[in-house]
Amino acid sequence: MNNRRYKISEVSAQLSLTQDTLRYYEKIGLLNTVARSVSGVRQYTEADISHLRFIQRAQKMNFSLAEISELLKMRQDPQHARDEVRLLTSTKLAEIEARLEELSSLRNELQLLLNLCRNTKGDCPIIENIETAGTA
Repeated sequence: MNNRRYKISEVSAQLSLTQDTLRYYEKIGLLNTVARSVSGVRQYTEADISHLRFIQRAQKMNFSLAEISELLKMRQDPQHARDEVRLLTSTKLAEIEARLEELSSLRNELQLLLNLCRNTKGDCPIIENIETAGTA
């Protein structure tokens, strides 16, 4: 097992996370308290880095920090948390599917506005349509 310790600057560079983000994750308990040297310098382990990679992957899947906190708890005992993980993930999938529908509708609306603008001789109706969209 690799017992190497990493400074916050090394972890920051390796994971493309700011040092403030690393400190914040520790402060809110998303990351366990990081070991410190005698002079108080944070010393991250491979386990800490693995933990941080898990957080990053979960964020890319659009889980909130609160949801990631729950996932991290479930990660400790995945066999017993199976139903909870499945429920949380299916809820997240439903949210993403709803967002995709919204984005598809938005894309169609913007395409329509662009087509209207291209096919008009006078003023482009995009601004007018944006202004009146909320009042209909």
